[in-house]
Amino acid sequence: MYHNRNEGNMLSISKELFPQHLTGMGDRNELDGVKKEGGTPTWRASRFSCSWTKEVAKDEHFSQECKEEPTEEEKGPSQPKAEEKSEQKLYQIASEILQTERAYVARLYLLDQVFFSRLTEEAGRGSFPLDVIRNIFSNVSSIYSFHSQFLLPDLENCICHWSESPALGKVLLQHAPFLRMYADYVKNFDQAMDLVRMWTERSSVFRNIIQEIQSQEMCGNLALEHHMLEPVQRVPRYEMLLKDYLRKLPEDNPDYDFAQKSLRSISMAASHSNSAIQKAESLKRLLAIYEMVGEEEVVNPTNEFLREGRLLKLAARNASAMERHLFLFNNFLMCCSPRFSLVGQRYTMRCRIGVDGMQVHQTTNEDHLYTFQISGKERTLELQARCAFSPQVIQEAINVFQKKNKTFKLASKEINGAEQQMEELGRRAPRWIRDNEVTLCMSCMEPFNALTRRRHHCRACGYVVCWRCSDYKVALEYDGNKLNKVCKACYTILNDQKSQQAEAPLGLTDGVMSGFLQYGDNHVTWQRRWSVFTRTHPPVLCLYAAPMVRLWSLLLLL
Repeated sequence: MYHNRNEGNMLSISKELFPQHLTGMGDRNELDGVKKEGGTPTWRASRFSCSWTKEVAKDEHFSQECKEEPTEEEKGPSQPKAEEKSEQKLYQIASEILQTERAYVARLYLLDQVFFSRLTEEAGRGSFPLDVIRNIFSNVSSIYSFHSQFLLPDLENCICHWSESPALGKVLLQHAPFLRMYADYVKNFDQAMDLVRMWTERSSVFRNIIQEIQSQEMCGNLALEHHMLEPVQRVPRYEMLLKDYLRKLPEDNPDYDFAQKSLRSISMAASHSNSAIQKAESLKRLLAIYEMVGEEEVVNPTNEFLREGRLLKLAARNASAMERHLFLFNNFLMCCSPRFSLVGQRYTMRCRIGVDGMQVHQTTNEDHLYTFQISGKERTLELQARCAFSPQVIQEAINVFQKKNKTFKLASKEINGAEQQMEELGRRAPRWIRDNEVTLCMSCMEPFNALTRRRHHCRACGYVVCWRCSDYKVALEYDGNKLNKVCKACYTILNDQKSQQAEAPLGLTDGVMSGFLQYGDNHVTWQRRWSVFTRTHPPVLCLYAAPMVRLWSLLLLL
């Protein structure tokens, strides 16, 4: 998300506009301004940096000499030794960091003490809302205070005493943790740019102030947006220069370990900013999907948008296909159909399938290639894959979900496939067998016909049966316990399960843990009760007067 930029455009500041260039910094870090020599602005350090200024002059002379590498024949005894050249290169890198830091502090001064102060003063008169200005500049005041009062003075002091003990890595290590404050500014940057554009068009007062400041020499003929981009690019700049410094620094140098640690810390700060950008973009995408679909549950901090794409949904009864648009999140899949709209793309949600318990299977279809089936607790879909959206993407989301929720699942003994299918009957949507795949009733094995024996689907197992074998209804858990048509076999199984649950007290067969607990409103009148924590969803705590084993034995005797 960061962009490289040309650091050649230095910011020039005059004494008339900035009599105290870095207010609040004290004498130690005060900049005396800029003097022009031959029309080219040059930076002059404060009185605490006089020795550094002399060294910079020597360093500039050295850089001119090193522009063309001499050949082996030209090298003589006057050439500097390898160690001296390495030290000079290290000093050049440290000097470059200081010079860019001075220019950067001047840019922060422009943002905080000029733009922000002028716009805040005008907002106090009621020309535009004060919250708008605060949202535009975010925490730029804190960033400016940190660099002007702490980092820049320490860098100046480091360069002043460079001949005694080079310690650039140590200085940066002390301040690297504070670079995490950039995450808030970077995260807010896109919104700030939108606010600047909007209020430039909406308010003439806002526009005139911005244009008046931009026309001054201190802005260097650059717009406000360009200056606001500087903090976004600053942390990667530190990282790049510090990597160059480490490449030139000998491993036996006392500053080597400090430089390595500071590089890791600065890299973490850059990653922290990138993470903030990703979260902001994810939230923005959730809001865009909410506008297209209209489902409020989409805008949830726990939802993480993963992928979207258009696929063909295959009908369960025949081989026809319908276009669908899928939105995949970390915890659910949303299947939608396009609808006509004059204000952008809009969708109607057809179904929503949770990732918990979802399964993906490859299927074979003569009319459509690359088909796969998504089986969830709420519904089963058969889709035709496209390049932008494949079953592997959904399977990866399922694997990540299961991995994250593994620690929250209760341990239970393994059951075979048949028992698992029997247990999930009515609790999750089945896969419908297509009409053209069978010619006989899958229950009574009688052939179908268009008049007396038409095709029907069992809503519990998905089998194709005749009307005689589907003349049963039972409440299915996956459909909100609504009555649905089922085949005779499923009707018998589901009724037996419900009758067993009704006959046996809750907690006899589905208990996770059991034991005695003290029960009562007052500790003086507590009573000892046998307690069972059930495996149902949601879990239930059952209290009994006697242990479950004894109670179950009495029921068997009766």
